[in-house]
Amino acid sequence: MQEGKLIIFSAPSGAGKTTIVHHLLGKIPALEFSISATTRTKRFDEVHGRDYYFISKEEFLHKIAKKEFVEFEEVYTGTFYGTLRSEIERIWSQGKHVIFDIDVEGGLHLKKKFGDQALAVFVQPPSLEILIERLTSRGTDSDEKLAERIVKADKELKYANRFDVIQKNYDLETACSEAVELVSNFLERD
Repeated sequence: MQEGKLIIFSAPSGAGKTTIVHHLLGKIPALEFSISATTRTKRFDEVHGRDYYFISKEEFLHKIAKKEFVEFEEVYTGTFYGTLRSEIERIWSQGKHVIFDIDVEGGLHLKKKFGDQALAVFVQPPSLEILIERLTSRGTDSDEKLAERIVKADKELKYANRFDVIQKNYDLETACSEAVELVSNFLERD
């Protein structure tokens, strides 16, 4: 199997990484989205096998024991997310490069594991205050979950300088076009 490259987009929840990743998938045909596994509950508009692989906590822990993950985290108390080795192999077997939309710690684990084969991009929001506004306006989380996301976001913003590139998302259209150029340049390099 021919190994490809890995494009890692990480950011605190609400920074715009998912929107940027979807834009890249529409612009760069050589990319394929890595679907993460999670134990969290599926949201109303999400589809198993498209947005995430939704699995039980027991199944997730079993896969950890069998070393089926290249990285995993207990992102929120009792809620796990991870990247299955088989997912990366599936994408590479199609002759494509893997693109991730992943939390900050997971992104750093992937970068450490794959080194120069990976481009790690941190999507930086204009400020923590704007991030809080974005998360609140989503209306998808309970007050308790929202508070947990805000505490995590504040911590994650401090990790930005550990990534290859800090992608400022002050204007989404600009951030998307800069991301296309950045990723295209990385994929063209040997």
